[in-house]
Amino acid sequence: MKRRILILLAMGLAAGSPAFAQTEVNRALLGMFQPILEVAENPANPLTEAKINLGRMLYYETRLSKNRTVSCNSCHDLASFGDDGKPVSTGIHEQTGGRSAPTVYNAAIHIAQFWDGRAADVEAQAVGPVLNPIEMGMPDEAYVLNVLKSIPGYVEAFAKAFPEEKNPLTYENVGKAIGAFERKLMTPSRFDAFLKGDDTALSDVEKQGLNLFVTTGCTVCHNGMGVGGHLFQKLGLVKEWPTKDLGRYEHTKNDVDKYFFKVPSLRNITETGPYLHDGSIASLEEMVNKMAEFQLGRTLSSEDTNAIVAFLGSLKGSVDEAYIKKPELPEDGPDTPKG
Repeated sequence: MKRRILILLAMGLAAGSPAFAQTEVNRALLGMFQPILEVAENPANPLTEAKINLGRMLYYETRLSKNRTVSCNSCHDLASFGDDGKPVSTGIHEQTGGRSAPTVYNAAIHIAQFWDGRAADVEAQAVGPVLNPIEMGMPDEAYVLNVLKSIPGYVEAFAKAFPEEKNPLTYENVGKAIGAFERKLMTPSRFDAFLKGDDTALSDVEKQGLNLFVTTGCTVCHNGMGVGGHLFQKLGLVKEWPTKDLGRYEHTKNDVDKYFFKVPSLRNITETGPYLHDGSIASLEEMVNKMAEFQLGRTLSSEDTNAIVAFLGSLKGSVDEAYIKKPELPEDGPDTPKG
């Protein structure tokens, strides 16, 4: 019996079972993190059920693309943790862009949108790809509005979503509706439970990884509620990174912004590879090693890398399946363009 107990104890430790956890985490060092919100409010775009419902429809609406083949969900697949799993996404006519589509989950809490931060919030981001010739390819705002106005169900939905406006069906309101829907795409995880005081929420190896994440210096960039997403940083901070993409400079044209990108959130990071702005890194282990080397000037052992990756697994959150379910979309009107 004694031998059996020892074997079970060893198995528990090997599996990193919370019941046998030995690693301590100094909670005084975790002040740079905050538990995730249930909703990211925007005072300039108050949330209502009608607005969210309209935004959900528009998020899945392929008629927002010129040839009716691409929707927001095409590149930011809600059933796949908010991205498409490709190095770069495919738009209309099988065209591909130059940057990877980041996940839309938890994006509403970020400092800005897109890798270069050219959109201030999710409302502004939502309407950008619609007019991008590579992504959704609509010729102009007027064409988008003509399509939506030709669909009786959308005319009614916009009136319900923006009841105080004389002309509710505007391009700005397209962004507001989609943004309202996205502001509730939040994914609480076991890490949030741990931050709130539940020591059993993380396994022993995850706690080891968290300690290493902090002491290695990862929290210089990956902090806050999103564990990233809250600042811009130079890619290749201590060692030059091989890339031709000038990052934020492409938007600002300021020399100081060359090779700066928005730091990605690490929430759900185990589910959203490949990694970086160009999707050039396939494995999370490689990504962790390269970030240590190029951003911090550190070399990690395989054991330390594995522990940090284990911790990152605790950032995988839960998705509200009912909230993201594709709704029934309104039928074409007699004058709706067919592409």
